[in-house]
Amino acid sequence: MPERLTEMLMDTWTPLIILWITVLPSIYMAPMNQSQVLPIGSSTGLKRLTEEQRVLNRYKRGWVWNQMFVLEEFSGPEPILVGRLHTDLDPGSSKIKYILSGDGAGTIFVINDKTGDIHAMKRLDREEKAEYTLTAQAVDRDTNKPLEPPSEFIIKVQDINDNAPEFVDGPYHATVPEMSVVGTFVTKVTATDADDPVYGNSAKLVYSILEGQPYFSIEPHTAIIKTALPNMDREAKEEYFVVIQAKDMGGHMGGLSGTTTVTITLTDVNDNPPKFAQSLYHFSVMEDVALGEPIGRVKANDLDIGENAKSSYDIIEGDGMDIFEITTDAQTQDGIIRVRKPLDFETKKSYTLKVEAANVHIDPRFISGGPFKDTATVKIVVEDADEPPVFSSPTYLLEVHENAAINSVIGQVTAHDPDVSSSPIRFSIDRHTDLERQFNINAEDGKITLATPLDRETNMWHNITIVATETRNHSQVSRVPVAIKVLDVNDNAPEFASEHEAFLCENGKPGQVIQIVSAIDKDDPKNGHYFLYSLLPEMVNNPNFTIKKNEDNTLSILAKHSGFSRQKQEVYLLPIIISDSGNPPMSSTSTLTIRVCGCSSDGIVQSCNAEAYVLPIGLSMGALIAILACIVLLLVIVVLFVTLRRHKNEPLIIKDDEDVRENIIRYDDEGGGEEDTEAFDIATLQNPDGINGFLPRKDIKPDLQFMPRQGLAPVPNGVDVDEFINVRLHEADNDPTAPPYDSIQIYGYEGRGSAAGSLSSLESSTSDSDQNFDYLSEWGPRFKRLGELYSVGESDKET
Repeated sequence: MPERLTEMLMDTWTPLIILWITVLPSIYMAPMNQSQVLPIGSSTGLKRLTEEQRVLNRYKRGWVWNQMFVLEEFSGPEPILVGRLHTDLDPGSSKIKYILSGDGAGTIFVINDKTGDIHAMKRLDREEKAEYTLTAQAVDRDTNKPLEPPSEFIIKVQDINDNAPEFVDGPYHATVPEMSVVGTFVTKVTATDADDPVYGNSAKLVYSILEGQPYFSIEPHTAIIKTALPNMDREAKEEYFVVIQAKDMGGHMGGLSGTTTVTITLTDVNDNPPKFAQSLYHFSVMEDVALGEPIGRVKANDLDIGENAKSSYDIIEGDGMDIFEITTDAQTQDGIIRVRKPLDFETKKSYTLKVEAANVHIDPRFISGGPFKDTATVKIVVEDADEPPVFSSPTYLLEVHENAAINSVIGQVTAHDPDVSSSPIRFSIDRHTDLERQFNINAEDGKITLATPLDRETNMWHNITIVATETRNHSQVSRVPVAIKVLDVNDNAPEFASEHEAFLCENGKPGQVIQIVSAIDKDDPKNGHYFLYSLLPEMVNNPNFTIKKNEDNTLSILAKHSGFSRQKQEVYLLPIIISDSGNPPMSSTSTLTIRVCGCSSDGIVQSCNAEAYVLPIGLSMGALIAILACIVLLLVIVVLFVTLRRHKNEPLIIKDDEDVRENIIRYDDEGGGEEDTEAFDIATLQNPDGINGFLPRKDIKPDLQFMPRQGLAPVPNGVDVDEFINVRLHEADNDPTAPPYDSIQIYGYEGRGSAAGSLSSLESSTSDSDQNFDYLSEWGPRFKRLGELYSVGESDKET
């Protein structure tokens, strides 16, 4: 009943309130638009206007004497009267002229120059311009002289509710966590109204929700949107479309309104546990699957998204917890089951696992809702596969003595086929690991035998690989490394560690240690080396030297007396027997060379040669070396000097730039063959003295004189080379005085034009028998010997 009474009262008062809001502003504004008179230049008028303004100001607004008002958006058939200008100097005659200037004067506002009435000629919009500043003045109509100073006033445009609210930033998007409590802040919207916020309620806005209830609410004055329902679930509905209205005039009837949309999205929280799609999973896997290989996937679905949907998987129970492992796929959030250890069908054929999926990020607000985890059972069946042979040990270590006999067994490897069929196994050695073929293996039982002798001192370790292959399936192969250690036997005699040469000073004292020697043994006994030293039986009573065994397994050589002399004996040889402690013991004889040397008073060796006694006492070894170096340097200089002189005296090949024959010798030009007849001028090789056909030999003295042969005509430049050579060859073959070569015949021509004549004796008219070589004896003893040799040669010829 009270609610009904409230509704009746609202229905009665609402029209009255709206009528009062609509009529009251018009009652206030009507007198101003019809009778605003602005006196000019009169104190009386000013006083009267002030009183009128006070009367007007008794209501809501205060009027200033220099302001006029005009209602915006007024559109009538005639211009609207804004106000009137008046001066006390105007007696009512037509001598006063009113002038208006300033903002919009003459265009928007027009004044009647006789009555002073101001009219608005256009419809005004307060949102474009809220006020206009104008200047009024009264002048004499005839002379245009100002009667009073100019007076400035303002025309203000009064607002009406002609602009609806607008959401400048809309449409809006907002988010709020799901399962939020009532009153949780969502977002805030803002609308603007272009009307005057000071005058009236045109810009007073009230907000409300048109769509989106009952999920959300909005504060009417602050426009803050909040949740209106508790526990809104994103998984049920994720997005809401809300329509917001902003209405001016305080939300009353007749006000203008604007709307916007707000899209509200519920963000996810972790309020749902993971859940396996099925409670039992079955997988099968071959027993020879590689370690780390995935064998299956399980999936726990989570209605949440993002970080809230991430789950981790673990194996919490089962008989294969150490055989299998489960990891999480970061992309799909699947649980991947992998093999952790090798499987064996013959040992175990199936496994049962219990897998748990749990959320990674848990929201403590919802922890009371239950455990955020789920479990499932996984059964894995192992299937049989043809497996390679399996050795009884992953590695083998064998030992053998280095004196082991050939074909002796040094060890054995065993392997079996793990499959049910149990195929026979054949063994072999990977020869890439036994290149010298020092070992063999029995293909049936895997016994390793020795093929060649071993020497520990050469190679102490041998690493080979044994291959086991199934006879029924040769692709099933296994390999195992076998390390063979060669054990030592006493098969090497000890000897000096190095070739020792001892130096004994002539001024040494009896019992002085000449040299300390050590021995080595290639063998390696378990208890270490222990050497015994002794002299040869026939030298046990050596008058010059004796030996002494040291505690560090070395030997000291001592002199028995003093007074050793290089001149008497320069070198002594001392044979020493060295024996080891092996079983059986091995021994050898090494000879120590002891050289007698001259030493300084401090015992420093200076010279070990007996010839040093014949040298002057004042010359040291360094001085002797310097003298020898100087002698060698002088010899080298002399040899170089003689060599250079000899090279200068030897006749060199004449390199005459004008002689074109040099080109053939220097460049070894072979020409282009028989077809090349233009390579050189063959006439260059012709001796002009032999044109008539007779060329006496210059290398021998002919015994018989032949009549000149009919010579050939001069050969032209374009002669055929082959024909030319054949002709010359025929002449040489028929000449009984010609040697079996023709090089002198071709190149014997020396040329012409020399004032000294020919230097050769081949063309001289005198023979060797006519020459007298006695003048050679006058040139010195060396040339005298040369002359005797030539004389002997002539006498031999005469004989």
